[in-house]
Amino acid sequence: MIFLRSLLFSILMSLATVIVSLIAIMILPFPVIFRIKVIRVYSLVVIFILKHLCHINVSVEGIENIPKNTSIIFSKHQSTWETLALQIYFPPQTFVIKRQLLLVPFFGWGLSAMKPIAINRGAGRSAINQIVKQGIERLKNGICIVIFPEGTRGQPGQKMKYKVGGAILAVESGYPIVPVAHNAGSFWSKGQFLKKPGTITMVIGPTIKTEGKKAEDVMSESETWIESEMKRIQPE
Repeated sequence: MIFLRSLLFSILMSLATVIVSLIAIMILPFPVIFRIKVIRVYSLVVIFILKHLCHINVSVEGIENIPKNTSIIFSKHQSTWETLALQIYFPPQTFVIKRQLLLVPFFGWGLSAMKPIAINRGAGRSAINQIVKQGIERLKNGICIVIFPEGTRGQPGQKMKYKVGGAILAVESGYPIVPVAHNAGSFWSKGQFLKKPGTITMVIGPTIKTEGKKAEDVMSESETWIESEMKRIQPE
């Protein structure tokens, strides 16, 4: 049954992706925040299907920590799930992504409508400068920035090196960071076709102020909080 449910979910998610991507193309002339709000419906639909078809629920801790104002979201990255769930719980947002994602048919079209910060991972300092310049522009326009500090999805229990680019953006822009930990990889992990039933725990941490701090200190504070929560909700 898990296989059949996962297969049906994949089919329905693919159909939803095609439909929303075509809608995203049609609404390109509209303001970016409007486009983001429209695409948010896609996340609501996919999470709804995941819950009722694959029996994957979510328990959110720290929902009171979600800021009403624009912020930078630092999230653990284990699954496709968090790219959808964050859009549901947080204000209008876009992502820092690898630019190759924009080339993916349909999915990339919809993603481009959200005006993401698409970087070349191998560009080094140039990529960081791009994150800072475009990130400040998005933040000033009322769009939250979602950053996965590890850069790529990891497996449950895996800890990868945190990259400092997002912290540099936070320090130079002065916007606060909201750290997020979750164990979605235990139910829908990287490269995993089967969706395992259960309840994902997502923890939203207190805002981390960035003004007057060094990027390395901000990164260390964010990493310490996220990884300490990961040990609690997803023991090795």
